[in-house]
Amino acid sequence: MAASSTMLELGTSLPPFSLPDTVSGRIVESGSLSGAPLIVAFVCNHCPYVKHVQAELVALGRDAAEKGVQMVAISSNDVSSHPEDGPGPMAVEARKAGYPFPYLYDETQDVAKAFRAACTPELYLFDADGRLAYRGRLDDSTPKNGRKVTGKDARAALDAVSRGERPSAEQHPSIGCSIKWKAGNEPGW
Repeated sequence: MAASSTMLELGTSLPPFSLPDTVSGRIVESGSLSGAPLIVAFVCNHCPYVKHVQAELVALGRDAAEKGVQMVAISSNDVSSHPEDGPGPMAVEARKAGYPFPYLYDETQDVAKAFRAACTPELYLFDADGRLAYRGRLDDSTPKNGRKVTGKDARAALDAVSRGERPSAEQHPSIGCSIKWKAGNEPGW
């Protein structure tokens, strides 16, 4: 079932996190990513919406790095109901897709809750001061609407932030698969 992002308030500080990268095994801490803009993408392996935009996410990650913007992807799904979204399969998927960014595993789902993440894919762009400048969709393409995947919404925000400017306040929620919450761990929003 499709879900939409909750649209965390612009200007919100980057929620702290410390999560394992499923490829390298190292712990990635939000504090080590400060001082430069940062894209945080909530994704997972099984979601058809993520699969639909995966090549553009990879390209966005490469382009972001060229602009001095860091990027991480996070999967927060419950692996008891979706084992294909666990750390081992995540590492395989990251290598196969050529992710140029760490693919982090949020086992407790606390990070997803801190971001108020609701679906995959869902993007957050923080400026160099760690303040939320953009949140929502990559672009207006979905697996069934026939629109070309361009990343235009996220790219416009990325370009603005990399120039030290504010992205347009006209931002649209992402639409995708709902995050698969553990039983009894569902957020109350």
